Amino acid sequence: MKPRPRAEEQDDLLRPRLTDMIDLRHELAKLAALIDWEFFETEWAGFFPSPTGRPATSPRLVAGLLYLQHAYRLSDEAVVARWVENPYYQHFTGETFFQHSPPIDPSSLTRWRKRIGEEGAEWLLTKTIEAGRRSGAVEDRSLSRVAVDTTVMEKNIAHPTDARLYETARGKLVALANEGGITLRQNYNRLAPRLAVRIGRYAHARQSKRMGKALKQLRGYTGRVLRDIRRQLDGIAEGSFRERVLDTLVLVGRLLHQTPKSRGKIYALHEPEVDCISKGKARKRYEFGTKVSLATTIDEGFVVGMRALPGNPYDGHTLPEALEQVAILTGRTPELAVVDRGYRGHGVSETKVLISGTRRGLTQKLKALLRRRSAIEPEIGHMKTDGRLSRCPLKGTSGDAIFAVLCGCGHNIRKILAHLRALLALILTAILQVIRTGNGYLAHGQRCSA
Repeated sequence: MKPRPRAEEQDDLLRPRLTDMIDLRHELAKLAALIDWEFFETEWAGFFPSPTGRPATSPRLVAGLLYLQHAYRLSDEAVVARWVENPYYQHFTGETFFQHSPPIDPSSLTRWRKRIGEEGAEWLLTKTIEAGRRSGAVEDRSLSRVAVDTTVMEKNIAHPTDARLYETARGKLVALANEGGITLRQNYNRLAPRLAVRIGRYAHARQSKRMGKALKQLRGYTGRVLRDIRRQLDGIAEGSFRERVLDTLVLVGRLLHQTPKSRGKIYALHEPEVDCISKGKARKRYEFGTKVSLATTIDEGFVVGMRALPGNPYDGHTLPEALEQVAILTGRTPELAVVDRGYRGHGVSETKVLISGTRRGLTQKLKALLRRRSAIEPEIGHMKTDGRLSRCPLKGTSGDAIFAVLCGCGHNIRKILAHLRALLALILTAILQVIRTGNGYLAHGQRCSA
């Protein structure tokens, strides 16, 4: 059922209003007045077509929690717990009086993310861009000049080794057999875990021959369990359980037949879409996750576009989609885009593209803008250290798409909050200076009269 519009709450003699408890000069209180919350109340109501059932949670509450979660690098459980303790969080999400109990269960955020999808997350990013323009954190002319780059958003998986993958696959098959009442000839619950530990010790000691022999034996254990279940498929009735078994058998079969040179390798059984990406880093040769394209303004480093790119595509082929997203979110097509050398052969004609390393045919202004290309690198670093871009906990490619856009929202919120703090400090400093100057004039006048 659609969420009910919030009614104006009456005054309560026993409870003070949040506006009487907090400092309205605080950056979160200022930011709450800059965001168009009515948009979410009207647009997100379309995600609830059924007229029956309990009314949904307030869209402003959910949007505010998502903003706060990614601005302060909090999990679902942590942001709800901190909401109860922080009156500024409650005011930001539209509460009138201080609440002493959690507004929702943390699992509700998971269901809301699935419901709004990537489109709803892009609406959240659009509203942060509009709030940045109202606050002065980003200027209108800056939206026509962007820097585009890609990075890797790692997935929340363990480092993939053959021994771990074979042992995990065997455990999944044995669990399915127990659930479906399938009798296995042997499940290797005692031998396989010991063998997996031994493989790790062989690898640590660099005893490659022993490790290869033990790894082949562990792979044989998993293959025997796989073939045992496959022989008994006719005894499993049609239904959801049979589909789960078939999907697992196909996945484990791909795992057992893949080689070091295979395409579309499996690095995690619960996340088979994970890609192995090499970005040329000396400290980390390979990263396991998904590639993310992001576009920021050259002047302020404000995120105006962010998108997950499954399949590890070539950077140059992703530039048209990145610029198209910027045009949709900001309402204007970028006039200039600065990129690194990985974008050669991009095929973009509507926007002027400057590639790092270009020397000929550039004016002094274009050279200065091209030197600013590297400013996107620290922005990516802040999104990984101060935000949540370093590791995605959501499942599947849809989770990657939503999480990447929400990380961009959190980065913009931190930018706006920093701008509001600096603006408030500047105003207070000016007021203090005026007061000191006035006191000086007053003291000088008193001396003259004396």
